[in-house]
Amino acid sequence: MADPSTSIAQQDAVDTSEVDRAATYRTIAWRVMPLLVTCYVVSFIDRTNIGIAQQGLERDLGFGSAVYGLGVTLFFVGFILFEVPSSALLARLGARRTMVRIMVSWGVVTLGTSLVHNEITFYIARFLLGVAEAGFFPGALYFLSRWFPSARRTRMTAVFFAGVPVSGVLGSLMSGSIMKAFDGSTGLADWQWLFIIEGIPPILLAGAVMLWLVDEPEQARWLSLAQRAAVREDLDADQRRKAGRAAGKGHGGLLLALKDPKVWTIGLCACGAYTLANAVSFWTPRIIADAGVGDVLDLGLFSALPPLLGIVVMLIVGRHSDRTLERRWHAALSWTVAALAMVAISLSGDDVALVVALLAVLAAAHYSGLTVFYSIPSIYLGERAAATGIALVTSMGSFAAAASPSLLGFIQSSTGSLSLGLQISAGIVLLAVVLLLVGVKAKDLREERPS
Repeated sequence: MADPSTSIAQQDAVDTSEVDRAATYRTIAWRVMPLLVTCYVVSFIDRTNIGIAQQGLERDLGFGSAVYGLGVTLFFVGFILFEVPSSALLARLGARRTMVRIMVSWGVVTLGTSLVHNEITFYIARFLLGVAEAGFFPGALYFLSRWFPSARRTRMTAVFFAGVPVSGVLGSLMSGSIMKAFDGSTGLADWQWLFIIEGIPPILLAGAVMLWLVDEPEQARWLSLAQRAAVREDLDADQRRKAGRAAGKGHGGLLLALKDPKVWTIGLCACGAYTLANAVSFWTPRIIADAGVGDVLDLGLFSALPPLLGIVVMLIVGRHSDRTLERRWHAALSWTVAALAMVAISLSGDDVALVVALLAVLAAAHYSGLTVFYSIPSIYLGERAAATGIALVTSMGSFAAAASPSLLGFIQSSTGSLSLGLQISAGIVLLAVVLLLVGVKAKDLREERPS
């Protein structure tokens, strides 16, 4: 691998005026995004496959909605406790090695979840999965910030977040098929086979990340020297712009990020984003089952439909946000549509077609809002604070992610319906909309379009 310091010294004298920047960033995108998105797809499948496994766990181990909800909550407890410490290691290990460590860890834990035999072991497995996955998401976003300037980053963030709806499609179909095909094979239950088969890919992908990705443009031998210099110029211009703003001064690390009120504001907005994410990722199968779908293969098929619309709409919204360099209203309007869809679902009864259609609207609005929202921290924060700042925002949002599953599980167990829980969740999302528009001003996110 080339010595980065040598590459930087060489690039200082390189003429970049003839570099086709659009072509350069396309080259980078094709190099890094397919593998990064694949890793994120597998991450979400292993995080949310518990939704499809829920029926098997209830049948074999007697886990009701309250146990399931607490298990989902404990995932986020582990996630919260280790998100910032894990991300802090980025400075020492680099994004690539950090992601490799995390992927191997969550693959091992997913395999181990097949050994769950009572509530305690279920809770331990979910907590350890949260510990294992902590840091992957901010690490990946930090990795993107090291390759794409902010005016190009939202569309890449949208491509990255496409992993969420793709995981919803593939995960639901694959999980349902695995449970249908392997039920009872070699004496193992369908849900045990689910965790065994879906625990292997992250370990294999960790090796691919180690071999295929590098941390910095200066290390990319597959770019010309002029291209590397052009990318560095764009990234450095981003940092100078942030340093020139009052809001950007002093963003040198976690302690200074903690003192910044806007970081806390963005973190509180993330509570609404994660409340919405839980409704989409963890409760879609239950909502469809409550509408009258009982067969596990049908449940997987219907659960896969909403993310399909989400993929298309998310990419359109992310691209439009980059073209206009506007972030706040794109996120706010998306979340508002999602909140209205949640209320409509709570009133829709047992009409399967209507429920699936509303879930599709909910998924599309959620993915669109999430994509644009998570471009905001890296636009606002300086380079050195980006990784820990994103981790802090994610950790704050994870508090809501930890609380909402238990709340929804308790409401489901007490009332026999998720309707009240969805309505409360919609209210939280709308509060996040107001906080985003009031607490984060357009001037805080001023960007310049690159050459």
